[in-house]
Amino acid sequence: MFQLRYQSNILSRTQTAFPNLEELPDFAQEAFMFCKDWLAGKDKFLQATSGSTGTSKIQEITRQQMEASAKATGAFFGANPEFKLGCCLNPAYIAGKMMLVRAIVWNCEIRLVEPSADPLTTEETSFDMVAMVPLQVEKSLSSLSSLGKLKSIKVVLIGGAPLSDSLQLALSRERIAAWQTFGMTETLSHFALAKIGEGELVYRCLPDVQIGLTEEGTLWVQSPMSGEKKLDTKDKIELRSKNSFIWLGRADFMVNSGGFKLFPEQLEKKISLWMEENYPHIPYFFFGEVEDRLGERLVLYVEGEQSDVNLEMLEGELKKLLGKFEVPKEIYLLPRFAYTPNGKINRPVTAKRI
Repeated sequence: MFQLRYQSNILSRTQTAFPNLEELPDFAQEAFMFCKDWLAGKDKFLQATSGSTGTSKIQEITRQQMEASAKATGAFFGANPEFKLGCCLNPAYIAGKMMLVRAIVWNCEIRLVEPSADPLTTEETSFDMVAMVPLQVEKSLSSLSSLGKLKSIKVVLIGGAPLSDSLQLALSRERIAAWQTFGMTETLSHFALAKIGEGELVYRCLPDVQIGLTEEGTLWVQSPMSGEKKLDTKDKIELRSKNSFIWLGRADFMVNSGGFKLFPEQLEKKISLWMEENYPHIPYFFFGEVEDRLGERLVLYVEGEQSDVNLEMLEGELKKLLGKFEVPKEIYLLPRFAYTPNGKINRPVTAKRI
């Protein structure tokens, strides 16, 4: 039976009492209010997009769309009322909110965990499924107490940002049952999933999801969770079958340098192992910069001061790790990047700071 739990506070289909929201932290208030509205029959909800590649927008999403998404994920994993879910993402965003919807639709228990960097460290309950961002997974892998709990989870959904090579390798070696998600607010969280192993990530679509390529070579998707609307994305992909694909990167981040098409996200994966070994806490990203001769030139942005990074060593290593045309023409050090409200690097805004 559905139950939402946070510490001693419980909400279920039959419960008449309601927790005193003023005594709860913001993320718990958000979760209890959403579930209360859902159980009361509310049909439409307002949801902010992440703003990863531009300004965050408010869009209206329906109960029917969210139910379709939850049912598709449930069918993919064979979910049932015995599942115990953990929500350690902020329910103000769609990924956290959809964990709540899954619990209601699957008629199972879900426990709220504070959305911290290491959410499993103080949690004693075992889960069958959790959704996490890469930072939370990295912290859990590096903590002995959290690692054991992570290994016991049957399904770990990872989203919000692409996986680094080092994190993918660590998950594979520890035999974590983890899946990289692929989706957007408009598709109500993910519409495709890739099992994480040592090889390339091949995304498989959820049931009743249709995909294809636009004339520009970007992904389009049509699904029940998007209200059967055909959505054109800005994602460059390589189709592997009618319902599976490899993700190459964002079309709006792609750099066309003298006719060579470079995908920053792919280049970032190539250098991720070395960067995490030498500069584990320093954010970075590749981007395009307008240039008369090449049209665009590839540059690398690194967050930090000159005392934080040995630029000569970094330049030398980039030449070893990257192809001839993949080496950035310039490395920019910035004291602080611009970030979206949910913690992602805002690349276009950051690039304008130069």
